[in-house]
Amino acid sequence: PAILAALAVVREKELGSIVNLYVTPVTRLEFLIGKQIPYIVLAMANFLLLTALAIWGFGVPLTGSFATLAAAALVYVTAATGFGLLVSTFVKSQIAALFGTALLTMLPAVTFSGLINPVTSLEGSGRVIGEMFPTTHFITIARGTFSKALGFDDLQASFIPLLVSVPVLLVLAAVLLRKQER
Repeated sequence: PAILAALAVVREKELGSIVNLYVTPVTRLEFLIGKQIPYIVLAMANFLLLTALAIWGFGVPLTGSFATLAAAALVYVTAATGFGLLVSTFVKSQIAALFGTALLTMLPAVTFSGLINPVTSLEGSGRVIGEMFPTTHFITIARGTFSKALGFDDLQASFIPLLVSVPVLLVLAAVLLRKQER
């Protein structure tokens, strides 16, 4: 979702249709949220399909709260697309957006989020990146709902960083997106 969201804004820059942003009364934040919503919907459909595949295709039982998992997925996808929008404010081409977003999302997601090694085993800047990266907290929630029969009350501490990351990323992207090209 982050890569697709990044490409959405950069494509506007490349095609020149970002001029629409310059001449309309739409704020930068409204513009970015408008670009973000379709990718959130697409990512949530993907989440539902993958969850159904895990449960019925592979027989992995969802022992915890599906509502908790779905809420976490919605917040995570919003944060991920927000990160893509943030990257799109810095780059001018779709290729740069693709590689920049992939590099800045996939490497930390694999290396620092607890996907392979627990975040508690990391030290120094790796630990800081792991604690700040939204994927870390979504993985904790997904593991808790699938294999530990946990609900929202048990996982609410992992929701806080996810919920904080959404407005931080969106506001930062809105601040950095220029309303007028220089």
